[in-house]
Amino acid sequence: MGQFIPMTAEPLYQLDTGRLLGALGLIAIALGLSSWQRLGLTWNLALATGRTLLQLGAVGYVLAVVFDWGNPWITLAVLLLLLTMAAIVTRNRISQKIPRLLPVVWGSLAVSLLLTLTYTIGVVIQPEALFDPRYWIPLAGGVLGHAMGSAGIAGEQLVSTLNQHRLDIETHLSLGATPQQAIAVYTRQAIRAAVLPTLNTMAIVGIVSLPGFLSGQLLGGVEPLNAAAYQTLLMLMLAFSSLLASLLVTAGIRQRCFNRAAQLILP
Repeated sequence: MGQFIPMTAEPLYQLDTGRLLGALGLIAIALGLSSWQRLGLTWNLALATGRTLLQLGAVGYVLAVVFDWGNPWITLAVLLLLLTMAAIVTRNRISQKIPRLLPVVWGSLAVSLLLTLTYTIGVVIQPEALFDPRYWIPLAGGVLGHAMGSAGIAGEQLVSTLNQHRLDIETHLSLGATPQQAIAVYTRQAIRAAVLPTLNTMAIVGIVSLPGFLSGQLLGGVEPLNAAAYQTLLMLMLAFSSLLASLLVTAGIRQRCFNRAAQLILP
C-alpha cells in the first residue's frame, strides 16, 4: 500500500451558506473600489462572481453524488466530460483554421492524462479501491487544467511561428529537409515556452507562496506533512503531463500542416 494518507480529515470550520455570503463582502468592497476609480470592471466582477458561485456550487453537488456512488463508469463519464471540454478550450486557443485539430488535441490530452493518472494512482498512491473517484477526479482536474494551458501555449506559438517563418521553412524543404527537420527549432522553442512556467513554479513553490491545492488542504484540516506530500506529488504530475501534452500537440500540428508530399499547407 502507498504511504499517502487519504484526505478525509474534517475541515477546521465548515463553510456554510452564511459564511460564504459573508465572503461576498470582499467582492462588495472590490466593486466599490472599481466604481470609485472608474475602472470599468464592475460588471466583469459581478459576472465573474456569479459564475463562480454557480459553477462551483454545481460542481460540489455533482461530485458529492459521484463520490457517494463510487461507480467506475460514472467516474469515467466525468473524466471524459472534463477531457472533452479541455480539448475544445485548447483547440480554440491554438487555431480554428487548422483542419481536424480537435481530435489531435483531444488525443494528446487523453494520452497525457491517462499515463499520468495510471502511474500516479496505480504505482504511487495504490488505494484499496483502484477506481476511487476521490482520487481520479480531483487529480484529473488538476492535470487537465495545467496540461491544457501548456498545450495551448505550445500549439499557439508553433502555429504563429510557422506563419512568420513560412519562407524559411519552405527553403529548408526545397533543400531536402523533412518537415520534422524544417521546423525542429520552432517546435523546441514552442515546447520550452509551454513547460518553463511549470518549471519556474516548481523552483519557488513553498518559498514565495503556498499553492492553492496545498492551502486548500491545510484549511480542510489535513496534516501539513501529508498536505505537502500531496502537493509535491501534484507538482511532479503537472511537470510530466505538461511536457507530454506539449510534445504530442506539436507533433500533431506538424502532421496537420504538411501534406504527404512534405509541402507546407498551413492556412
